[in-house]
Amino acid sequence: MKGGLYNILRTKFLIDDDAIKHWKFIIFLVLLAIIMIANTHRFEQKLFRIADLNVENKELRSVFADTRTELMKLKMESTISEKMSKVGIYPPEVPPVKIKVIEKKE
Repeated sequence: MKGGLYNILRTKFLIDDDAIKHWKFIIFLVLLAIIMIANTHRFEQKLFRIADLNVENKELRSVFADTRTELMKLKMESTISEKMSKVGIYPPEVPPVKIKVIEKKE
């Protein structure tokens, strides 16, 4: 390999008689580089999507907690009786009586 480094720097290997072998290899390397760049780009897009979904998940969890808290307040007896008193329905002053059914034996 006489003057090998000098020939490489002058790119003499690309115009020699065996240049087709070298060009095929160079094209192969370029295609691999393009595939690697595309793969990295898709990976980064997925990372950004995951980050966005995590933020959205946290927001939805906080909305869920707020809604559940409000539901608990709305289900309280005091809140219900207050809303019903505006309509004219009041809670009974006498507690309900349990009715017992006795079966007759024959």
